[in-house]
Amino acid sequence: MPGTTSDRNPRLLSRGTWPEARRIADILRKETIGGALLLVAALAALVWANSPWAQAYADLRAIRIGPADLHLDLSLAAWAGDGLLAIFFFVAGLELKREFVAGDLRDVQRAAVPVAAAFGGVIVPALLYLAVAGPAGAARGWAIPTATDIAFALAVLAVIGRCLPTALRTFLLTLAVVDDLIAIVIIAVFYTTHLSVLPLLGALVPLAVFAVLVQRRMRAWWLLLPLAFATWALVHASGVHATVAGVLLALAVPVLRSDQAGGPEAGPGLAEHFEHRFRPISAGIAVPVFAFSSAGVAVGGLSELADTLTDPVAVGIVIGLLVGKPLGIMIATWLVARFTRATLDQGLAWIDMAGLSILAGIGFTVSLLIGELAFGASSTADTRVKIAVLAGSLAAALLATVILRLRARVYRRIHQAETLDLDHDDIPDRYQAT
Repeated sequence: MPGTTSDRNPRLLSRGTWPEARRIADILRKETIGGALLLVAALAALVWANSPWAQAYADLRAIRIGPADLHLDLSLAAWAGDGLLAIFFFVAGLELKREFVAGDLRDVQRAAVPVAAAFGGVIVPALLYLAVAGPAGAARGWAIPTATDIAFALAVLAVIGRCLPTALRTFLLTLAVVDDLIAIVIIAVFYTTHLSVLPLLGALVPLAVFAVLVQRRMRAWWLLLPLAFATWALVHASGVHATVAGVLLALAVPVLRSDQAGGPEAGPGLAEHFEHRFRPISAGIAVPVFAFSSAGVAVGGLSELADTLTDPVAVGIVIGLLVGKPLGIMIATWLVARFTRATLDQGLAWIDMAGLSILAGIGFTVSLLIGELAFGASSTADTRVKIAVLAGSLAAALLATVILRLRARVYRRIHQAETLDLDHDDIPDRYQAT
């Protein structure tokens, strides 16, 4: 029968289990608030940098604090990029590990779609950037348009897609987390200009002690935080970008209390505890402060803005974010569907994926960080990078808003179908059944 084959085919973006959906919903709420704070911080920096008091903004970023003997007398801008973003990547690492160890993505079929989409969303914009930017010097910024900003994208999604099916929201979150892990690997491998082996080897000592303690379920902050800071400081001294330390520390944290699913201690481990503690710090403080320190760029007059946006580097970034990112995600997702004979879950359409893929073209936090690493924090090229990232991200947000708003009526019908006559006690059973 025609319907029988379809029913046996795997589903793309199918609804997950109820506990996972509830956990994802909690994460989305926190990231949405963080996105709003990030937007406010970025706008405040832009206004200040283009005001008569712009020099005060530059002076504030340049203030140096920290112990010089440990080579940590860094500017406030450097502390924001190297220090606070390590917290952001620590949380991203915890989320990624939990998804693949205890979340719905431990199922290979479920994991294949967002992982493939994340890689597609990195490869295609990088290739488009290289095709447009051209010269060897400009080519160093190839990774700038490859990153998706979780907070910004989810903040936009919260405004325009209140009735968006849970599976699509989960897909965007998971894609962005995998995207962040790829970004940190790119930063470590391609943007390490000098490498000091001894500090890097030295970082393994506090990292190993940290790993042993957390594996023994140690939660004492007075012991774990100094070890984490020592790991971060030694990675920073090695020449590898210090945010890598955040991911390494996260991967050491256990996800489950017991390796035996049926054991007496089975259940959430320290990863969930740390994520609960640090996600508000990451979304509410670390990322907004970094946005405030990085987004303040003097736009200049219309002629200067036109010159900036016609620069090959800027054009490559805008095309990478606005065209390459969604194109890569769509191609990768279609290929997964093609080779696995999967179909989109009931009620979803490829136009939904297109809108979501364009939304993933909002690159801000990590894109700005890579731009600084590629061209220097105060160079003319870095100014153009910031303007291009802001322009590309804004264009992606507006285009995604148009597409998803056109689908708003359909989303509303799906939402009503999911919630109609559904009492609270029946929710877990229905989620498990799907």
